[in-house]
Formats: sequence, structure tokens, C-alpha cells
Amino acid sequence: MASSGSICTEIKNLLGKDAEELLSYKCKVSKETLHTPDGNWVERMFSLSDRNNRVLNSLETLFNHGRLGNSGYLSIFPVDQGVEHTAGASFAPNPIYFDPENIVRFALEAGCNAVASTYGVLSSLARKYAHKIPFVLKFNHNELLSYPNTHDQIFFSSIKQAYDMGAVAVGATIYFGSPESNRQIIEVSKAFAHAHDLGMATILWCYLRNPGFKVDGVDYHTAADLTGQANHLGVTIGADIIKQKLPTNNGGFKAIKFAKTHDKVYSDLSSDHPIDLCRYQVINCYDGRIGLINSGGASSGKNDLAEALRTAVINKRAGGMGLILGRKAFQRPFDEGVEMVRKIQDVYLCKEITVA
Repeated sequence: MASSGSICTEIKNLLGKDAEELLSYKCKVSKETLHTPDGNWVERMFSLSDRNNRVLNSLETLFNHGRLGNSGYLSIFPVDQGVEHTAGASFAPNPIYFDPENIVRFALEAGCNAVASTYGVLSSLARKYAHKIPFVLKFNHNELLSYPNTHDQIFFSSIKQAYDMGAVAVGATIYFGSPESNRQIIEVSKAFAHAHDLGMATILWCYLRNPGFKVDGVDYHTAADLTGQANHLGVTIGADIIKQKLPTNNGGFKAIKFAKTHDKVYSDLSSDHPIDLCRYQVINCYDGRIGLINSGGASSGKNDLAEALRTAVINKRAGGMGLILGRKAFQRPFDEGVEMVRKIQDVYLCKEITVA
């Protein structure tokens, strides 16, 4: 096994010209105000909460598994794209993933904390694998076969089904800002409460969907101020972990000219630097009391590893909790995808990469 020093050096080399900017930056919002991940995370953050003992046990199971076990960081392998993006679009680049067993095998081989997928995928293999790697059942989806498509998430399974198969957590998406978001907030809030009652943890994909979030050719769906508020709504309804896209810009509220914001959001609490933008997402998760994991994004080809490493470094240095990487990994040969996920995990194992 390579030494920690050589691993950190390899990460710096892969970051290339961005290494110095990303690894030496100090955030505008001090890290001293944050609750940052560590090996005692569940006890520190949840022992005084209303989560029952079974939820605490599920969270401990999730955080203690895989290569990042006992670090406070998470590496989750998510494959729900067969529904969210169609199976053909998702799996044609690597057809082995039409067989759900390869999804679970990948998560095990890569040393992930958990595998997150649909009811169909996980239920078909639960007796063989639910005791070998934590299952996260994603219970709602936006399917693309209905025409015209809407920005909606509908239930494909129940919380009881997740419990019966032995899942340690459930996941859901809310499309904040969409016409259907009010209904989704109510449905997911009730589902999360039921999951907690049964002893499972909760993960919320806090995404934005509204054509009005594009102004003068600029897409603000990943603006720090808008996604930060989505995160704040997510932790409000009982999410134990927030999944969010990495912010790419800021000023969404000002450009769209709706809701409310404050000038200090942009002058004191964030800047144009990517780590500051992500830090604003973290502070909206109750100053990090609820962990933020960022998504790895779509596969773009040969630059996937460098892009994913950059996202992981930004997330970690901002005070985030990990990465949830799917398409960048499973749309390439199995062993190559496993190696990529392990290199991303190395960012969180490298002690030289600290919270900014």
C-alpha cells in the first residue's frame, strides 16, 4: 500500500495548476465556526438529537464501513440513473450494470461506505448483500418516459420496504423551486419521520428545478445562494445527510429577483472562490451539524478523475463530508471505475488536505 505522503503527492499532481489555489486557500468564514467531520461524528452530532437509538446505530453502521470507516467522511456509490436518466442512456457505455449485482459488487470492491439505489436493484440482492454493505434505498424518482416530462419526484417504493430489506438509510430527492415542490416537501418530510421511527437514517438530494432559474443565458441552478437555501430547507425537514451539487456561481437570488437575500451573503459569507461557495452550502447545513456530500456530476470522458478529485478537495476543504460518485465511475471499465473511487477516497484519507 502506498504511503500517505505519496498518495497526497499524487493528488497534488493530478490537480495540476489548480493545486496551489485549492490546497492553500483560507475561507472567508472561519473553520472555527463549523462542526467538521471526525471519527466521533455520530455521538457528537446526534446523541443530543431526537434520533432514537436504532437511528444512531444505523448512522454508526454507515460511517464505520469501508475504506473511510471511522473517519467521519462518506463515499457512497449511487446508481438510480436507470430511472432518472433512462437505463439505455446510463448503462449503454458499460452494459454490465444492467445486472444490478454488478452495482453492489462495485461498491464492495471500491470500499464504499454504502450503495444507494432503487428498490428493484437492492431488493433483488438483499438476502445476499444487505449484511455485507450498508444499503441506502432511494425511494422517489423522476422518470423520463412520461411526455412531456415534468420536474417531479414520485414514490417508487415505501419506507417499510426499505426496512424489510435491511437498509440502514433511505434517500429522496426534492426539486426545490419546482411547481411540485410543496407536495414533495410534505411527502418526504413524512417519509423521513417514518424512516426515523423504524431506525433508518435519511439522506436528501436537495436539487433545484425551475426554468426561471436561468437568466440572460446564465444557469443559477447551482448558485451557492440558491443551493444553500435548498440545503437549509433539507435539514429543516429532518435529513441526516444532505446531497448537493457543487456550486458553480452565486447571486441567484439577485439575478432572478425573487425571495430574499442579504448583501453580506456575498461580501462576508462567500466569494467567487469555489471553496467559499461550497462553504456557504455547508453553513446552511446548520454550520455542518448535518453533513454535506457533493455529487460527482456527469461523465465527460478523460478528465473525469481530475474533475472528481477537484470536487472532493473543494468539498473537504469547505467542511463537507464526502462525495457521492456514480456516472463518472460506472460508465467506464469496472476495475478502472473502482480505482477512480479509491483515489477520490484518498482525498479524505490524506491528512495534509485540511479544512480551509
